[in-house]
Amino acid sequence: MNTNDILFTLGSCIFFMAIVGLISYQRTKGQTDNQDGYFLAGRGLTGVFIAGSMLLTNLSAEQLIGLNGSAYGFNMSAMAWEVTAGFATIIMALVFLPRYLKGAFSTLPEFLANRYDDGVRRLTVVLFMVGYGLITIPSVLYSGSVAVLRLFDVPKLLNIDYSVALFVTVFVVGTVGAIYAVFGGLKAVVVSDTINGIGLLFIGLLVPILGFRLLGDGSILKGIETIATNHTDKLNAIGASSDPVPFGTIFTGMILANLFYWGTNQYVIQRTLGAANLAEGQKGVLLSGYFKVLVPFMMMIPGVIAFHLYSDSGTELLSIDLAFPQLVNDVLPFYLSGFFLAVLLGAVFSSFNSLLNSAATLFCLDVYKPLKNNEVSDKEIIRVAKIASVIIAIFSFIVAPLLQFAPDGLWQIIRIFTGFYNIPVIAIVLVGFFTRHVPALGAKIAVVFHIIAYALLQFVFTTNINFIHIYAILFTIEVIIMLTVGYLKPVDKDWSNQTNDKVSLEPWRFAWAASATLFSAIVIVYLIFSPIGVVSGFTNLFWILLVSVIIINATFCVWSIRLEKK
Repeated sequence: MNTNDILFTLGSCIFFMAIVGLISYQRTKGQTDNQDGYFLAGRGLTGVFIAGSMLLTNLSAEQLIGLNGSAYGFNMSAMAWEVTAGFATIIMALVFLPRYLKGAFSTLPEFLANRYDDGVRRLTVVLFMVGYGLITIPSVLYSGSVAVLRLFDVPKLLNIDYSVALFVTVFVVGTVGAIYAVFGGLKAVVVSDTINGIGLLFIGLLVPILGFRLLGDGSILKGIETIATNHTDKLNAIGASSDPVPFGTIFTGMILANLFYWGTNQYVIQRTLGAANLAEGQKGVLLSGYFKVLVPFMMMIPGVIAFHLYSDSGTELLSIDLAFPQLVNDVLPFYLSGFFLAVLLGAVFSSFNSLLNSAATLFCLDVYKPLKNNEVSDKEIIRVAKIASVIIAIFSFIVAPLLQFAPDGLWQIIRIFTGFYNIPVIAIVLVGFFTRHVPALGAKIAVVFHIIAYALLQFVFTTNINFIHIYAILFTIEVIIMLTVGYLKPVDKDWSNQTNDKVSLEPWRFAWAASATLFSAIVIVYLIFSPIGVVSGFTNLFWILLVSVIIINATFCVWSIRLEKK
C-alpha cells in the first residue's frame, strides 16, 4: 500500500466507526442515569439487539483467523464449538432465561446469593473477576490487536517496530471499546455490537463468495464444485481422536462448556438479563443460535478455499493462521478495505467492551453495593462503575502488550484457567435450578473439590483423557457431591424463586417451534459436513436422514404452535 491507499483505508474506517458511534450515542442519550439503565440498558432490549450483541461479543478476530486456520490445516471438526452452541442457546432460552427474569436478577452471582447464600456469591465473583481481569480481558485485547496487525501489516504501513505497533493497536482498540463501556453502559455496547454485527455478517458472506470466484477462475459455481470434489476430507466435521475436536466430545464436556458460556457467563448473558420481556429475550437468544449455525460457512469455508488456492498451487503458507488474512488480501476489493477494518475492529472491541462492562457490573453490584449494605444511590454506583471500568481498561493496556513475550503460554493459561471455573459454575447453577433442598455448603464443597481435582489433573497426574471429557467427569462428581450434601444436610426451608414483576414473563409463542428448527438445523449441518454428506458425495443415507429430520421438525412445529393457541 502507498500513502494514499493507507489514508483511504484509515479514513474510510474512521468514517464507518464514527457512524456507529453517532448512532450508539443517539440511541443511549439520557438512558444511563440509573442503575438499570447503565447496567441492563433499562431492561428494554429487544430481540434484534440482544442477538446482535451476543453474536459479536462471542465472535472476534481471533475466531476469524483461528477457525479458518483450523479448516486450512486440518478439517471442519473445530466447527463443533460454534454449531453446538446453538443447542446451548435453546437451553438458555427455554430453561435458564425464564428463571433469571422471574427473579429480575442483574448478575449471575446475585441469583446464586438468592439460591444459596452470600458466600457462594463471593466465591463466584472472585472466580469471574480474577478470570476477567488477569486473563480474559487482556488476552482478548492482545489477540484482537495481533489479528489487526496480521491482516493489515501495521508495522510496515506505519513504518514502526512491531512492539510499538502492537502497543498502538492495543491502545486504540482498547480506548474505543472503553469509551462505549464507560460512558454508554450496556445499551451503547449492545447498539454498537448490533451494527457491527451486520457488517460482520456482510463480510463473512462476501469473503467466501469472492473466494469461490477466485478459485473458479471467475465462476462461483466452479469454485464450489472444486471444494466439493477435491480433497473433500477437508470438509469433514466428524473429528477423529487426532483432530482438533474429536466428535465424541460433543456429547460430553462440550455441552457443559457451551451451557456455561451461553447460560451463565456474565459478559454474555448480561444483555439477556436486560431484555424488555421474556419473549424478546427468547427471540434474541434463539436468533443468536441461528447465526452460530452459519459460522462454518462464514469462518471455516474460507479456510478450505485458501487450502485449495495456496496448498494445491505449491505456495504453502508459513502458518495456518495466515490462511484468512491471505485470502482477504487476495479477494477483497480495495474500496472495501476501510469498511473491513472497521468491522474487524468492531468485532475486536466488542468482546473487550462487553467484558469491561460486565467486570464493572460484577464489582459494583456484587462487591461494592453489598459492602454498603445496598444503601447506594444510582448516581454513586454509576460513578464507581465508570472508575472501575477505567482502572480495568488501563490495567489491560499495560498487560496485553506484555503477552507478546509468551504467546504460546498465553493460550495454555487461558484454557487451563477457564477449566477451573466453568464446570463448577454450571454445576451449581443447574443443581440450584432443579433442587430446592441442596444447601450452600454443597455448592462450596463442589467448587473447592473442582479447583483441587482439576489442578491435580492438569499439573500432577498425566492422563490420556481429552480435557473436554474431563469436564464431564468432574461435572458428574460435583453434582453427586451436592445431591449427597442435600440429602444428608438439607436446608431448613426449601428455596423458591420468588417472582419480581419487573418485566413480562409471557413466553414467545414460537419459542418451541424456533428451538426445534434450530436443533434440526444443527443436525442438518452435521449431516452435510460428514462422510455420508459432501465428504463422500451425498449418499442415499444422507437424503433419507435429511428428509426425516425435515418431516419430524415440521410435525413438531405444527403441533407446538397449535398447542400454544389453545
